Amino acid sequence: MKRGFDHEKYLEEQSKYILERVNHYDKLYLEFGGKLLFDLHAKRVLPGFDENAKIKLLQKLKEKVEVVICVYAGDIERNKIRGDFGITYDLDTLRLIDDLRSYDLDVNSVVITRYDGQPATTVFINKLERRGIKVYTHRTTKGYPIDVDTIVSDEGYGQNPYIETTKPIVVVTAPGPGSGKLATCLSQLYHEYRQGRVAGYSKFETFPVWNLPLKHPVNIAYEAATVDLKDVNMIDSFHLDAYGDVAINYNRDIETFPVLKRIIEKITGQESNFKSPTDMGVNRVGYGIFNDDSVKEAARQEIIRRYFKTGIEYKKGHADKETLERSKLIMEELKLQESDRSVVIPARERSAKLKEISAKNEVCPAVAIELEDGTILTGKSSDIMDSTAAVILNSVKYFANIADDIHLISPVILEPIRNLKSKNLGSKSSALDCEEILIALSICAATNPMAQVAMEKLSELKGCQAHSTTILSIHDEEIFRKLGIDITCDPQYSTENLYYNN
Repeated sequence: MKRGFDHEKYLEEQSKYILERVNHYDKLYLEFGGKLLFDLHAKRVLPGFDENAKIKLLQKLKEKVEVVICVYAGDIERNKIRGDFGITYDLDTLRLIDDLRSYDLDVNSVVITRYDGQPATTVFINKLERRGIKVYTHRTTKGYPIDVDTIVSDEGYGQNPYIETTKPIVVVTAPGPGSGKLATCLSQLYHEYRQGRVAGYSKFETFPVWNLPLKHPVNIAYEAATVDLKDVNMIDSFHLDAYGDVAINYNRDIETFPVLKRIIEKITGQESNFKSPTDMGVNRVGYGIFNDDSVKEAARQEIIRRYFKTGIEYKKGHADKETLERSKLIMEELKLQESDRSVVIPARERSAKLKEISAKNEVCPAVAIELEDGTILTGKSSDIMDSTAAVILNSVKYFANIADDIHLISPVILEPIRNLKSKNLGSKSSALDCEEILIALSICAATNPMAQVAMEKLSELKGCQAHSTTILSIHDEEIFRKLGIDITCDPQYSTENLYYNN
């Protein structure tokens, strides 16, 4: 995919705009929507976007910034999973703290929102506090979201403890949506004004991009990414009325704006400067786009990826029929088909040929991968290795100009691993997965120069596109993620097993 986004220009424009906003206040509470780190969605739809652009932006401002992390107690109780990393929200909070510290950013505290003594959440609080992390707990705000007089009173925000902060920019972030970031910001505003300080609120939400057209593929890709939340992009009617300019926002922000505006005015005791929800934002990502055609095509491909992902979620029982249908409608809106993803048909054709050869009514898993030069390779499952492992080996052979019939991994290495897996560890299958094959390859690299060359080519897989005709195991998904391969799957399991499956 050709670059279409200027990362350096974006950082410069964004940092300048945030500093302009903070100059109006003693303290600015900046709600960060989306992913603070590893924003893979933005990276995919904006070729050239650094997945850690936001954290690098904050690093530039680190002398003025401290971070507060919000986690909703209900998400901890039900072990909610962050989809792109496959870890629970409480573990993602720990990861986020470590990552922020690695960028030399000051983590002020963790706020547990809507806390009501939930057992698993209490254990998490203990874990944080015993590792020296300051924790605050907020109960459900009385009167929220309608009764503004109660919300902005000692019975509402006044019930929450004040989070002691020292820097002019307080970034409020979370592992995912619905974590209570906005409520935390407003609660802090309430306490700041009671103590005689002038504080402000702004929102940093990358998508939808307010200065791109409503039906721009990048904005539609945001709808595809949040199909489970039922987010819908809309023209910001408040912005249009106030300025006569078209700006794009999404339904939840537009619907809540009147109440949010009233709450801020009640807290500050004066008319708000914000005329629209778009006014509240500080996002300048649209100014980094320099090749609109490249960005559009990248967004279309992301929509197809999201469609496949929703199909998998539905198959696994994590998404409902309405969500799946919504995903299909988005595809139809842009006249996209599954086959518009270049690796889908080669994977399915390889699987179909394998099924013909086997002459059995069984699933024949196959994976296709598209390399940077446009070459498409495939891999199939065998008694020795899974299709995912096979396609990775085929790819590194291609990069290293090693003939397909040359074996990189000696049977002397493979057989003991397979025996250990099936006989000693009790696995139902002795076929090796991605990680096991890569470990075997690394062992062979110690004595086999060709295996060493192949190992060195693994980094060239980053950014490649792949498709599997069957649902991957969580373990294989993680390996592909670490290698930087964007993989989609058909919503079909590789076996009829219920427990001994993905």
